[in-house]
Amino acid sequence: MATAFAVAFVVFSCKGKLSEAEHLDLDETPVQTIENMFFVQTENGIVKNRIEAPVMERYDNDSMAVELFPEGVKVYGYEEGNKLESIIVAKAARHDKFKKTGEEKWGAYGDVVIRNVIKQERMETDTLYWDQAKHEIFTHCYVKMSSPQGYMQGYGMRSDEMARNAIILRPFDSYGLMKEDSTLVRIDSANFIGPLLKK
Repeated sequence: MATAFAVAFVVFSCKGKLSEAEHLDLDETPVQTIENMFFVQTENGIVKNRIEAPVMERYDNDSMAVELFPEGVKVYGYEEGNKLESIIVAKAARHDKFKKTGEEKWGAYGDVVIRNVIKQERMETDTLYWDQAKHEIFTHCYVKMSSPQGYMQGYGMRSDEMARNAIILRPFDSYGLMKEDSTLVRIDSANFIGPLLKK
């Protein structure tokens, strides 16, 4: 069964959530440490996500397992056809798995950047969560979003987990571009293959 990486936790403070990891007991010593982690998740042979992190530490006890990414994490999400669609980068992340219920919670913290490569949208916030059941990412924090259509900022954001339809919940001081040059050509540098050259 596939599990997409993104983020979850319902927390209303936007700062200092990493201190929770510092107070973790879970027998204090990680049961596993992975350096230069590179993980590819597939579903029916199709790549769904790629996760990269300098360090991953796993803690475990009878009720839950916790994975910490104290030196940052990068998550790449792919649409059908193995085409890169979204990128999430954060200074740190945390994944909790509760053994009795099977519930999983993800959180990303510190200078979180969410990009939808295809739509050329970029969002920045301090904290990002993932609701696995609803396949949504969200935050209650300040967020700013830029795209070819304009700039938005506000508090709170909700989107599908691939960042295709992000909505700022309480926007302010935002603007949009009403007219664009129809001759403008944008190149998707992540998926660009280039023209076929004549011989």
